[in-house]
Amino acid sequence: MNVTIQHAFLPHTDPEAALGFYRDILGFEVRADAGYEDMRWITVGPVGQPGTSIVLQPPAADPGITDEERRTILELITKGAYAAVTLATDDLDGLFDRLQAAGADVVQEPIDQDYGVRDCAFRDPAGNLIRVTSASA
Repeated sequence: MNVTIQHAFLPHTDPEAALGFYRDILGFEVRADAGYEDMRWITVGPVGQPGTSIVLQPPAADPGITDEERRTILELITKGAYAAVTLATDDLDGLFDRLQAAGADVVQEPIDQDYGVRDCAFRDPAGNLIRVTSASA
């Protein structure tokens, strides 16, 4: 049996800012961009890896969520405490330099961790934690 990760979901609070980060800075390709009323779901993924995608979704779009719950979710997203994803690259320092030069919110510069990986961390425009690990780790 082969099990893979097909989609991961992260909330966005500004679809154009999310595209600027994931497409223009990280270099992901846009695989789908679907809207409904004033909401957009944008599917992005690394070039050459069509089976793995991140769906950038409107936060708290579930109609079963109360206004108070929606406010709480938006507060957690803004604090960076709601969602996260870990990416891997074969050029951690190069990607860090590109993200930093583009003005991304740096959480942690590249560092060799005690637990055996070299990584860094950023927040995307919505506040989601994006950790990047060296692919050779």
